Amino acid sequence: MEKKRVLFVNQEIIPYLPESPMSNIGRNLPQKIQESGKEIRTFMPRYGLVNERRNQLHEVIRLSGMNLIIDDIDHPLIIKVASIQQARMQVYFIDNEDYFHRKSIFVNGSGKFHKDNDERAIFFAKGVLETVKKLGWAPDIIHCNGWFSSLLPLFVKTAYKNSPIFADAKVILSLYSDDFKEQLRKGYEKKMLMTSLENDDFGHYSGGTFVSLLKGAIDRSDALIAGSPEINPEVMEYAKASGKPMLDYQGEEDYYGAYNEFYDTIIGED
Repeated sequence: MEKKRVLFVNQEIIPYLPESPMSNIGRNLPQKIQESGKEIRTFMPRYGLVNERRNQLHEVIRLSGMNLIIDDIDHPLIIKVASIQQARMQVYFIDNEDYFHRKSIFVNGSGKFHKDNDERAIFFAKGVLETVKKLGWAPDIIHCNGWFSSLLPLFVKTAYKNSPIFADAKVILSLYSDDFKEQLRKGYEKKMLMTSLENDDFGHYSGGTFVSLLKGAIDRSDALIAGSPEINPEVMEYAKASGKPMLDYQGEEDYYGAYNEFYDTIIGED
């Protein structure tokens, strides 16, 4: 029997970023799921705050080299990888000089939301999916963590739905308390248009706010997980009203088994 495959798309992972509930999940959950007998792949952005030398990142030449088109401009996609030795786990990093070399994540040194966070999120989502295609690795589950991964459910269910790599994948979205108050630039969704993705597909995504992005992602996901004890009330209410299978918040200790069982349920195992 072939091992089931879980693709983790993470906004944060320790030790590459400071410790937080989300970065802890990004680090420990893939290891535990791998130890349970499933295959895993893990991705995150290569923010400028990630210390390449200390964490021994290196470029994967065979995966790098393609360009992603955003707003009619070609942006080189660079793929780097690092190993967490004690976990026997690799982490793939989505990199681009224009989007990810600044020494910050979503806000600048003055606390201002990066104007190009819309394009950065688009680039990250497309970069993950194009790299997984290049790997030829078809996941059973795509687990999205953090608002920065919220465009993946849309892409998987539209532009990439006919790809044999993603045709059978189930998308699980974890909801966290990672709200932002700003709004993505007006008309940002037009930058995402590509084959099999049309204006009518955007739905809630067109709003460009944290709540609208998460509502759009909920609409396009197959199942949901409460990743934080406190979640934006409007998002949580919408999630519950969606009728999608949902795993309640499990706490910060020993949640791995519940997540693994939830994966099996969504995949369709007994």
